[in-house]
Amino acid sequence: MTERFTDTLRLLSEPGWTRSIEHRFVNELMAGTVNDAVMINYLIQDHRFIDAFLTLLGAAIATADTFEARIRLGRFTGVISGEENTYFLRAFEALGVSDAQRRDAPDSAPTAGFKALMREAAASRSYAAALAVLNVAEGLYLDWALRATRPLPPRFEHAEWITLHDNPDFQAFVAFLRAELDRVGPSEQQISTDFFLRAVALEQAFFDAAYDI
Repeated sequence: MTERFTDTLRLLSEPGWTRSIEHRFVNELMAGTVNDAVMINYLIQDHRFIDAFLTLLGAAIATADTFEARIRLGRFTGVISGEENTYFLRAFEALGVSDAQRRDAPDSAPTAGFKALMREAAASRSYAAALAVLNVAEGLYLDWALRATRPLPPRFEHAEWITLHDNPDFQAFVAFLRAELDRVGPSEQQISTDFFLRAVALEQAFFDAAYDI
């Protein structure tokens, strides 16, 4: 049986993929023991991605070659703009994060790098490039969330960040992203591989940077 293109990319990304899904932050999040200061730093930085991420999703919608793909991507854009953004706002309130704290904290180097990568992929006008970054941004998060055991941590700041990335709809969307990249990526192998590998490296660095407090 021929190996899936996305499986090949994941193998090429090792050990970064595994180090990310087994990261100290992920383990502490699932145990409910992550320090509040670390969680605050992580969430402030992660929330900074939404603008660039919506730009990336818009580019994927614009460059997708089927109506069905545009519908799936459009629905997910609504999830990011709605449910996920609302989680951030509720978490900031629960953790006592002020608007000024959110505004004044500088981007970490990985945050700035990932925002730039998303915008670069969007500007490329390549559906494969957009899919490569999306497969890391969502597929890697599904992989770490699948490691969570039940019961989940008692605080919603921890538990909902897990369930946002491990539920039937999200699993189905990641399966869609993988199938799309398997379909179009081989014809743009170089650009797909480049964006995928850079995204994995930035994910690992992003988790590391949560502890820079």
